[in-house]
Amino acid sequence: MVKRILAQTYLWLLLLLLYSPIIIIIIYSFTEAKVLGNWTGFSTKLYSSLLTSGGGYHSLLNALINTITIALIAAMASTVLGSVAAIGIFNLKNRARKTIGFVNSIPILNGDIITGISLFLLFVSLGISQGYVTVVLAHITFCTPYVVLSVLPRLKQMNSNLYEAALDLGATPMQALRKVIIPEIRPGMISGFMLALTLSIDDFAVTVFTIGNEGLETLSTYIYADARKGGLTPELRPLSAIIFVVVLALLIFINYRAGKQEKKA
Repeated sequence: MVKRILAQTYLWLLLLLLYSPIIIIIIYSFTEAKVLGNWTGFSTKLYSSLLTSGGGYHSLLNALINTITIALIAAMASTVLGSVAAIGIFNLKNRARKTIGFVNSIPILNGDIITGISLFLLFVSLGISQGYVTVVLAHITFCTPYVVLSVLPRLKQMNSNLYEAALDLGATPMQALRKVIIPEIRPGMISGFMLALTLSIDDFAVTVFTIGNEGLETLSTYIYADARKGGLTPELRPLSAIIFVVVLALLIFINYRAGKQEKKA
C-alpha cells in the first residue's frame, strides 16, 4: 500500500514538473503583461496581436512560417529516405545489419553541436552558400536516423513470407512494396514523421550553424536573438500555447485512428 502511494506520488510529481511550465505559459498568454509572472487581468490581446500580420510581429510570423515549412519538407523527405533505408537494412545479413544499425545510431548519440559544426564545415568546403536549402538538408540529415529506428521494429514484426507470397502471386517488386510492405510499416512511418517534425521544429544547435547570414530566421533562432536583447516578445506565449494545443490534438487524433485500426484488425 505504501509503495503504491509513493509510486503514484512520484508519477504525479513528475507530471507536474513536466507540464507546469506549459500550463503557466498558457495561463499567462491570456494577459497583456509584458513580463511573465505579472497578471494584469484576462485579455486575448496577445492572441489578436499575434494573428495580425502587420506591426512589429511580422518577423515572428515569418520565423514561424519558415519553421513550419522547413519542418514539413524535412519530415517528409526523411520519412521517405528513412523508410527505404530501414527496408534495406532489414534485408541485409545479420552481421551487416548490426553494423549499419550501429552506424545509424551514431548521429543520434552524437551531440547536436557536433552535427551542426560538421555540416557547417561540409557546406563551406563544398562552397554551398548557407540559407534555406542548407537548413533543410541539415534537418533531413539528423531526422532520417530517427525514422529508421521507428520503421525497423514494424519490419521485424511483419511476416517475412508476405512479400515473397505477393511475388509468387504475380506482383512486381514495386507492387509488393506498395501493397504489402508499406501498409505493414505505415504506423512506424507515421511515428517517424511525427518525431522528425517535432525534432525539426525544436532544433536550434544545428540550425544556427547552417542558417547563414542572409536574414533567414526560424522560431528557435528568433527566440534566441530575442532573449539576448533582454527579454522575450509577449506574443511568444500565445504562440507556444497554440503550438502545444495543435501538437496535442494531432497526437490524440493519430492515436485514436491507430486504436480504431487495431480494433478492426
